[in-house]
Amino acid sequence: MTLFLRNISALVTCDDDETVWHGADMRVDGGRILAIGHGLEPGVSDITVDASHYVVYPGLINTHHHFFQALVRNRAALAWPMDVLDWIARIYPTFARLPAEAFYYSALISMADLVKHGCTTAFDHQYCFPAGITGELVDLQFAAAAELGMRLHAGRGANTLDQRHGGVVPDALVETSDVFLQDCERLIDRFHDPEPLAMQRVVIAPCQPANCTAQTFVDAVALARSRGVHLHTHLGEGENDLFKARHGLDSVGWCESLGFAGSDVWIAHGWECEEDQISALAASGTGVAHCPAPVFLVGQRITDVTGMLKAGVRVGLGVDGQASNDASNLLECVRTAYQLQTLAAGLHGRVRPRPADFLKLATRGGADLLGCPELGRLVPGAGADFFCVDVSGLEYAGTLHDPMSLPAKVGISGHVSMTVINGRIVWRDGAFTTLDEPRLAAQARSLINTLDIQL
Repeated sequence: MTLFLRNISALVTCDDDETVWHGADMRVDGGRILAIGHGLEPGVSDITVDASHYVVYPGLINTHHHFFQALVRNRAALAWPMDVLDWIARIYPTFARLPAEAFYYSALISMADLVKHGCTTAFDHQYCFPAGITGELVDLQFAAAAELGMRLHAGRGANTLDQRHGGVVPDALVETSDVFLQDCERLIDRFHDPEPLAMQRVVIAPCQPANCTAQTFVDAVALARSRGVHLHTHLGEGENDLFKARHGLDSVGWCESLGFAGSDVWIAHGWECEEDQISALAASGTGVAHCPAPVFLVGQRITDVTGMLKAGVRVGLGVDGQASNDASNLLECVRTAYQLQTLAAGLHGRVRPRPADFLKLATRGGADLLGCPELGRLVPGAGADFFCVDVSGLEYAGTLHDPMSLPAKVGISGHVSMTVINGRIVWRDGAFTTLDEPRLAAQARSLINTLDIQL
């Protein structure tokens, strides 16, 4: 598909100079941006879009999610109990009862919501593999992503520490390290594409230190580095006291002692990281996926994103799983992340952050964590992943003098007008171009009505 956007109201590039074009044109071909400038002419076969009422942004990059949790949203029986490990013990038995087809539909539900709100690349952390299910669950997620036209970085997770040895998840969801690593290798062989603009990549992602053996982390590092793939886990989300009691180390230090740190590693959350742990993350090059929604849910501490950035930690944004965030709207997280850090600045006497920086976290920051330098910005040669917002309505009157700050400072109302991934229009004017949404939504509702998902 070749696209030509004519007379763009504002094109926010997120380049190094934070360039914003007004009244420019953009030409796209072969999944890349060919040219941006004034007075460009479309090619003979280009699909031309009048963009005079659009603000165009780089596609958002989601760095942490759990698609499979989409089927347990908005349920009072699964209310937060104020402690991460207690909550895990309560909710995992529900996850253990999910059938294989649930993983396909929950991936569609999650990614559809992401796409409608301008997200073009998603990382998912799939650590739930119920006993007795045949078939490959991550494969189903890749199938759903292909239907939507979504870039998917699939994290093959696992829990390998059973309850007898101190784990808190049901044994029905505990795997051996060998099974976990063998499936990682299978997925890498079948799906992983190391090339720029890849639509499919695999990440090795043991679920969390509290529910995996040390050997799992050691072996995950060895396999990932032998195959050139990234690593991910949960860290700094309430397990530190447990780790100090078990190992005499905080969890960041424990991971570092096993080699699970570096520029090919990023963690989720980190809300309990103290200054010394933040310094350790910065020194090793380990990144952080900041998920604002669970900060509200947990209600204990606000992640020190400002401190992380000041220390040189690489940071991106994530929506987190839908058991802790009942929506998959990364665009909303741009605003809530900014508001949280502004609140923390007031409470702790810190410098107040710039709203524009949170758009950069969701674009350039995410691209950095996932190892995709060709994404997250709109410049010639970069990947053609972007979304368009119709700003002709009254809700945007008086806001357009600073379109880069708009998503964090003002917020985007409703769905975006158009989402383009790899140069292809996948969502436009309230409809997907690649699938029958009403049919799939009806099938998902039918499946959900049959599930045993009450505690």
